[in-house]
This record gives sequence, structure tokens and C-alpha cells, in this order.
Amino acid sequence: MADSKREVERKYEATPETRLPDLTRAAGVSAVVHRGLSELDAVYYDTEDLRLAADSLTLRRRTGGGDPGWHLKIPVSAGVRDEIQAPLTDTLPPDLGELLRSRVRNTPVTPVVRILSARDVHHLLGEDGTLLAELSIDEVLAERLTGEGHGTTSAWTELEVELADDADPAVLDAVERRLRKAGIRPSAAPSKLARALAGTAPGAPGTERAKAPSPRTAVDHVLSYVRRQVTALVELDPAVRRELPDSVHRMRVATRRLRSAFRTYRKILDRQVTDPLRDDLKWLAAELGVDRDQEVLDARLRSHVSQVPAPLLLGPVSARLKLTSVARRTGSRQRVAAVLDADRYLALLDSLDALLADPPLLPAAARPPEDALPRAVLKDYERLATRIGHALEHDPGEERDVAMHEARKAAKRVRYAAEAARPALGKPAKKFAKRMKSVQSVLGDHQDSVVARDALRTLAVQAHGAGESAFTWGLLYGREEAAAAERERELPEVWAWASRPGLRAALKG
Repeated sequence: MADSKREVERKYEATPETRLPDLTRAAGVSAVVHRGLSELDAVYYDTEDLRLAADSLTLRRRTGGGDPGWHLKIPVSAGVRDEIQAPLTDTLPPDLGELLRSRVRNTPVTPVVRILSARDVHHLLGEDGTLLAELSIDEVLAERLTGEGHGTTSAWTELEVELADDADPAVLDAVERRLRKAGIRPSAAPSKLARALAGTAPGAPGTERAKAPSPRTAVDHVLSYVRRQVTALVELDPAVRRELPDSVHRMRVATRRLRSAFRTYRKILDRQVTDPLRDDLKWLAAELGVDRDQEVLDARLRSHVSQVPAPLLLGPVSARLKLTSVARRTGSRQRVAAVLDADRYLALLDSLDALLADPPLLPAAARPPEDALPRAVLKDYERLATRIGHALEHDPGEERDVAMHEARKAAKRVRYAAEAARPALGKPAKKFAKRMKSVQSVLGDHQDSVVARDALRTLAVQAHGAGESAFTWGLLYGREEAAAAERERELPEVWAWASRPGLRAALKG
């Protein structure tokens, strides 16, 4: 994978006559050192319809300065981006191309803008000479290379302050106060590319996001929820490829929420269209689950082992656990990468876009949200109540384990359905979702124990076969049995609290 760093910067309006104030009066800044001038030549790439720009991503090939090469910038929050860098080559490096896949699919990226910058660089140093931030004043000339505005140019001057690695972000606030006092104001454009696109072809696609209308009908709220989950899938794709913490889990949750929405609101969106999507989302969630489930299991077992007193750790317990974990996680990571490059996955993203562009509406779609949404949520609730009752009928054992797992999946559906309805139904939907989450948590911890016991049994067999003591694995198995029994005792009380009739009545309004 290409090199990556977190970029934290702020941009300001400037003119060729802009003069810097005395920044040594900014808290923490002891010296300002002029580092000289440099010439930068950057060509920015995008699809013909500017999909990257629409999502505030920038991809450029730049020469000059201290870091020539390919740079992909992915937004994290306001003023914060992850910059992934690759060496200077004639063609787009494959590693960067993979990170664009969820946005561009099979559409090629081509040069759209060339930006020439004459950069005057200053370093802001702390009392011990440590670099706090880099300030540059850029004279910029942009030329549109394709599409609307082809051949048009735009020129401006801007000032950038970029935080140094590991520096305190408070430095940026202190510097900004001095700049503002000198009459230097923040830029309205988030990036050079955004300003270049707006300056060379104002109003062209990709230069700004269209504001979605306020939801009014039941389907407006459902589609708004679906759109948020589709956006999450697309945005989390590069995070999963980069193996960022919690990214697989969040992407899997988005697939489950979509599946739940299509099932719960099947009186609003036609099943003939959504059922095939649910099948593909189930496939994607299962593939992502191979890695996520292993991640959860590893954390659970490591926690258990860390709590065992040293005299009871018989044999190479930690070493065996680590070896087994690494072997399984390596295979699951490779599998996830292959799935995200699969034609079926890319076709799913296209199909979800098509559904949002032309939703398959049924008559209930036009109903008021306070009428249609509670009905759908409470129907899922009744399914959950049936499954909870079924689980509680069984004696402890395999049948109860299976029944509780089925109830857990139903609890997730009800929770997701209530979350989707929350913008329309307000506080009752919020409380309803919170209570369903409490039920899901009890059932989820029980299922995690079932999975952990199966893994511990396997580890005990492997240890015994290698001539090691299996005592510690048996000890942990017993603890997991006790944890599962506790969750089973806890479930009736939690369910009674979560399923009080008054809350369901409030949901209906």
C-alpha cells in the first residue's frame, strides 16, 4: 500500500500584496523561518462527470517541491484529510486506483485540471526549534483540460497553514487569530481543485453538491435512510482496503441496515426490485463477516487470556492464540480485498445508485410518514416477540442457542427500522430503537459466547494434539458457559423492560 499521512490544514484568501503579520506573537510560535520559493506543477484527475470532486476527493500527479508523485486526498472532517502518496509514474499506481474503485467503478479517470503554483514557504517553529506548521503563500494558475470550460483559466492567491506531524492543533487556532487580526480571512473553497473547477466552469457538475429536499412522505424518509447507507458503503470502501480500525464492522453494518430497510419497508419499495439487492447485500455482509467475526473473536479471547492468573496459564497459551489468529486474519483480509474488486460488488453499487435515481414505488410510498412507518416497525417488532418467546421455551442447549441467534437478528431489524423512522417520528422512535438495542446486546453477547466456545474447543483439541496442556482452554470454556447462562437468565427481564406497551403506543402516535 502507498504511504499515508494525516493532513490538517487551513486555507485563507490572499493577494500578491499580502504581508504576513508577526506570527511569533501567536501562542507557541517562537520563530518564523523563510524556506524559499518552489514551483509546483500538478495535473488533477477525475471521471468525465467529476465523481471524485463531487465527494471532495482529489487525485493529482505533481512535480516540483519536496514531495513529487501521485497524491490522493480523502476527506476526514473539516480541514482534515488523509493523503495517500505514491511514487511519480506515468500512469496511475494500482494501489491508488483500488482506493477509487467504489467511486469510479469501471470508468477511467483522465486529466481535468492543471494547476501551476509558485509557492513561498515559511516554517513556524517552537521554542526548541521543533516544526509546528508550514505556511505557504501560493500564486495559482489553473487551466481546465476537459469538459465544460475546456481551455479556460483562473488565477488567484491563497495562503495555507498545514500542521506538522504530531504538532498540537491549537497552533492553528493561535495562528488564525493573528491572521484574522491582520485582515486575512478563511477561504470559501475547501481545496485548489474545487476553486479551479468553480473558476473555470461555474455551476458545472461536481463543483457543488445538490441539497436534498426535506422529506415529506413515507418514501422520502425511507430513501433518505437508504441514501445514507449507500453513501457509507462507498465511503468506507477505501477505509476497508487500507485496513483502518473498525472500517469492516461499519461497512458490514451499512449492508445490514440496507437489507433491513428493504425488508421492513417492502410495502413502500417494490420487492421485485429490492429482493435481488437484498440477496447481494447478504452475500457482501457474509464476506465482510469472515474478517469482522474473527476480529471480534480474537479480541474476546485475548481479553479472557489476559485475566487468567499466571499459575493457571499452562502451556504456550498466548503464543498458540496469536499464531492461530494471525493465520486466520491473513486469509480473511485477502478474501475481503478480493470481494471489493469483484464484479458482483461493483454491480451492486451500480444497482443501488439506480434504485435511488428511479425508486420502485408502491402505493404506500405516498402516505404520511406517521401512518406508514410505525406500521412497518411494529410488524418487525411482532416478529421479534415471537422469536423471543420461542427462545425462552427451550431448555439451555443447542436449540436455545440457535433460537436466541435468530432472535438477535430480528432485534437488529427492529432497531434499524426504528432508526430509519426516527427523523419522522422523533423521540418515540429514538426510545424504541434504544430499547431494542438493549435486547440485541444481551442476545449478541450470548451468540459471541457460542462462537467463542466453539473456537476454544478447537484450540483445546489442537493443544492436546501437540502435546500441550489443554487445561487453560477448558477453564476459559467453562467461563464462557457461565457467561452464556447469565445472558439467558438476563433476557426475560430485559425483554419485559424493552417491550412495555406504552412505548409501542407512543410510536403509533
